[in-house]
Amino acid sequence: MTIWLSAGVLFTLLSIVFILYKWGNVQVVGVTPVKTFTFIAILFTSGLDVGLIMFPLTEFAGYADISASPEYGFTNPLAIEFGFWGFLIWGFYFLTCFYFCVIEPKVKFFEIPLVKLINNVVIIGTCAFTAFLLLSNLPWYLPSVGDGESIVALFYLIVFIAISIAVYSSTNIKYVRLLSVSTTWVFIGLIALLWIDAFVLGDSAMGNYFTNLALMGDYFANMHQFVLPMNDYHEFYLFWWFAWSIMIGQFTARFVGGLKTYEVLAAMLVFPSIPIAAWFAVLYHYHEAGISTEGLTNFAMVFVGVVFVINSLDSLIRLYTDNLGLTTQRLGKRKYIALNIVALSLLTLLFQLNFLQIQWVGAIVIAIFFACFGFIVGKKLRAVGGIKSSPEDNEIDFNKIKTVS
Repeated sequence: MTIWLSAGVLFTLLSIVFILYKWGNVQVVGVTPVKTFTFIAILFTSGLDVGLIMFPLTEFAGYADISASPEYGFTNPLAIEFGFWGFLIWGFYFLTCFYFCVIEPKVKFFEIPLVKLINNVVIIGTCAFTAFLLLSNLPWYLPSVGDGESIVALFYLIVFIAISIAVYSSTNIKYVRLLSVSTTWVFIGLIALLWIDAFVLGDSAMGNYFTNLALMGDYFANMHQFVLPMNDYHEFYLFWWFAWSIMIGQFTARFVGGLKTYEVLAAMLVFPSIPIAAWFAVLYHYHEAGISTEGLTNFAMVFVGVVFVINSLDSLIRLYTDNLGLTTQRLGKRKYIALNIVALSLLTLLFQLNFLQIQWVGAIVIAIFFACFGFIVGKKLRAVGGIKSSPEDNEIDFNKIKTVS
C-alpha cells in the first residue's frame, strides 16, 4: 500500500506541474461561478471535516514523542500537525477541481457507467466515514456524557441529527452555499473564543501565540518531508485526502469564478491554510499550557465540529445524488430525504464495526487517477492537447453573472 500511495502522490504533484506549464494562464470558470470569497468558503468547509476540530489535541503529544516515533524528529509537533492538514496537501483538490472544470468536459471519463458507479460509491463511503469520525470522537470531547470512553445513545442521536440536517440542506443548492459561508464565520468565531479565553481573560502571554505561529513556519523549511508517507499514520492522512479529492474537486469546480489557473492554485493552497494555522496555534497553546477545554469550550468545539460535518455531508450528498439522478425532482422530497438518511446511517455503522476502511477508499481513488490518465493518453490526447479555455457555456454564464453583479 505504501508504494501505491507514493505513486499516487508523485503522480498528483507532477500533474500539477504540467497543468501550470500548459494552462497556467487559462481563466477557470465553473458552470455556476461565484465570487472568490464564496468559492473559498465552499472549498474550505466542504474540503474539511470534524477531524480538523477534534484531532489536534489528541495528536500533539504523539508527535512530540520522538523516542516512540523518531520519524517526527525533524521538526516540532505543531509543524507536523500543519503539514498533515495545510498548504501542499490542498494541491490534491486543485488537481481535481481544475480537471473537472476544464478537462473533463472534453474527456467525459467520469460519464463512463462503471467509472460513474465507482466514483459515487467512493463519495457515499466517504460521507459515512465523515459521520463515523464525529461519532468516534464525541466520547473524548464530551467526557461528561457517559464514561468518557464508550459511545452512548446520545452520541448516536447527535450523528443521526447531523446526517438528517445535511440531507435536508442538500435538497437546495442555495442552502449549501449559505451553510458554507456561515460555517466559515462560525469557525473563525471558535478561534476567537479560544484565543480570548486564553490570552485576554486568561493569564497566558500573548507572545506565546505568535511563537506558535513561528513554530509552524518550520513546515515550509521541511515541506519535502511531507511529500511521501513517513509512517503508517501519515499514510492514513494521505489516503484520507485522496479519498476526498475527486468529490471535492468535482463539487467545487462548478463554483470557480474566473480566476486564472495559477491563481486558483495559489488560492487553494494559501487561503484555507490561514485559518488552519490560526486554529492550530491556539490549540497548541492549550496543549502546552495544560489549559482545560472542559465545559463551554468543549461544547463550542463539538458544535462547530457538528456544523463542519453537516456542511461536508450536504455538499457530498448533493454531488452523488446529482450524479446518480437521485434528485428531489425525480424521487420527491420525502423519498429523497428518507433514502439518504437510511443509507448514510447504515454505512456509518459499518465503519463503526470496522467493516470499511478509509484507506481502501483512498486506494481506489488513486486507481481512478491512473485509469483516467490512461484513458486520456489512449483516446483523448488530441482533444486535451487542444484545450485553450474553460467550456464556452461557462464563460457565457460567468459574464452574465458578472454583469448582473
